[in-house]
Amino acid sequence: MHLDLYPDPLHTIAHLSDTHLLAGGARQYGVVDPEVGLRLALDRLSRLAHVPDVVLVTGDLADIAEPQAYERLKSLVAPVAEDMGAELVWVMGNHDERPAYATELFGWPSDDPQDRVYDVDGLRVISLDSTVPGYHHGLVDADQLEWLREELSEPAEHGTIIGMHHPPIPLPLAPVDAIIGLYDHDSFAAVLEGTDVRGILAGHLHYSTYSTFADGIPVSVASASCYTVDPTPAAAILRGVDGAQSINLTHVYADRLVHTVVPLTESPAVYNVDPLLMAALEALSPEERIDQLSRKDSEFNTSGIATGA
Repeated sequence: MHLDLYPDPLHTIAHLSDTHLLAGGARQYGVVDPEVGLRLALDRLSRLAHVPDVVLVTGDLADIAEPQAYERLKSLVAPVAEDMGAELVWVMGNHDERPAYATELFGWPSDDPQDRVYDVDGLRVISLDSTVPGYHHGLVDADQLEWLREELSEPAEHGTIIGMHHPPIPLPLAPVDAIIGLYDHDSFAAVLEGTDVRGILAGHLHYSTYSTFADGIPVSVASASCYTVDPTPAAAILRGVDGAQSINLTHVYADRLVHTVVPLTESPAVYNVDPLLMAALEALSPEERIDQLSRKDSEFNTSGIATGA
């Protein structure tokens, strides 16, 4: 439903990150049950006006790379994606280990970089493995860059989205995290410049942030569904907190991307707008819609329709 202002998006990407599942119901730091946040994230997907055609999970899928954690993750996420008719795209993170990740999610063990390409009705989605075995920092190595260059040599109908774990951006609020960030930005940027890459979706930070990369490619970083990071705490450099968990949505239009942060927990309501309003608006002309919703003294804006929680 676009009410004549904009067309519907060509694609909707549900961008989850840093699920950090643990086997056997174990808790992170003895406090956080990561499955709770994941279930909240999946419930949010059932409420969306535009059903996602991609579910992208950008790394740190399992907290300590337990096979049972990957198995549990897949059992929770895959049926939801299948019910929506969405392509499920996993991405490696620094807490993941390639053999367990490849075995449990794709059916065969491998120590190789876990790079994959998906064609979603004209949108190319690339899962790019930015992990360095045995380390927490990230790097896209020379062989991967050559593979990526070849993959991007032909443009896709609706362009390309790259999903990766380590975001290629500065971290002004958390400079210490740059030590475990993505290295050798320049080589990566050189491969992307002049291609059809329209956006980079990443995770790793446990808070949401945005930037650009290479020749202006938008970068959107999703927070975590497990615990999050407060980048401006008192008397600490960073603080992990059990709150403010969220996922991101990326709506792909012909000429732009729209990124939205979706909180996972319910907050106290201050007003509600009846879903029937959309049906009523559809019956009006564009001029009548402006008259009712934009004019300050209209019946809609003065009757209290949208003021009672």
